[in-house]
Amino acid sequence: MKVGTIGGFALSVVPNITSADVFRTVVLAFVGAVVSFSVTLLLKHFTGKKK
Repeated sequence: MKVGTIGGFALSVVPNITSADVFRTVVLAFVGAVVSFSVTLLLKHFTGKKK
């Protein structure tokens, strides 16, 4: 039952995914990773121990 439900869902969603959606997802993932990395470095800089 679960496999049939998942298979039906996949077959109904996959044809509706366009290359533009995939490209947008890749770009947003890249931007999110860069922002996350930058914020981590910034927070480490401000919260680092002072000598």
